[in-house]
Amino acid sequence: MPYPMDDLHPHRQNIEARERLDFGLDAPDIPRHWLAGDAYKSRFFDALSTMFPVGERFFMECVRDFRDQVQDPKMREDIRLFIRQEGQHTMVHNQYNARLKRQGIDVEMILRRHDAWMFGFQRRHLSKRYTLALTAAMEHLTAISAHALFDRRGTMDGADPRVRAMYAWHAIEEVEHRAVAFDLMQGPARVGYLLRCLAMLEALLTFFVMIEAISTYMHRRDGTTFWQRMRLRTAGAWWVFKPSGFVGSVAGRLLAWFKPGFHPDHEPAMPGCAVWTEAWRRTADPVAAGDALHAAGI
Repeated sequence: MPYPMDDLHPHRQNIEARERLDFGLDAPDIPRHWLAGDAYKSRFFDALSTMFPVGERFFMECVRDFRDQVQDPKMREDIRLFIRQEGQHTMVHNQYNARLKRQGIDVEMILRRHDAWMFGFQRRHLSKRYTLALTAAMEHLTAISAHALFDRRGTMDGADPRVRAMYAWHAIEEVEHRAVAFDLMQGPARVGYLLRCLAMLEALLTFFVMIEAISTYMHRRDGTTFWQRMRLRTAGAWWVFKPSGFVGSVAGRLLAWFKPGFHPDHEPAMPGCAVWTEAWRRTADPVAAGDALHAAGI
């Protein structure tokens, strides 16, 4: 399959691998509840961080399954940069997860269980075409999450700037490489529409079930009672699903996946991408770039 031309994909992003970024994540003064003191929101994103090391490795392996079938030089280069970006995401989230370990969170237990699901079951028993479709679906979720986090300034108001900067950098790179797995899925893997939809349904179910399970475990480790966790969960569900919430605000972008003619590059990129990139190139400081991205939100 020829690599899609830019005029057919007007919002295609350039992919840039950025390495050896220092966010200061080992600083002892980062609060346990780093997002405006909100226990639910902080642990929601902490749970997400614990999922990335196994998830990123899964994505890289699924893309490598079809890499040798690609002839187009531009597409091969984007795959190479995708893998480099995902490798850096793994390293940085491992650094962040070390902070969670110091709080008494059994990160290794979470990683083992996630690995058993993604590699012990998915990679072992399901087809390579399906696991690539699952990768493309999860990449869509992470790319639209960038909009939920940074299109509006209020989502990350009160966040520790170092943790916010980590998620800003990760969000930018997810937007940059959002089409790589999708193009492989549509091209060499020849994944059809129904399989693509099934993969997204599983991705959504897996995302919410695992976030809920991991964050609940973290709340227990924080010493909360059952009824305190119920109150946190109730308030948190409204924050996630209300029209202006984490998921509610990007529901249209999420559901666009199910349009037969959907392609990630038909969606406009996050408005703050250019702001973050300019600040990064000017300062080489990911925290300063994260601050600039946050300030650019409406």
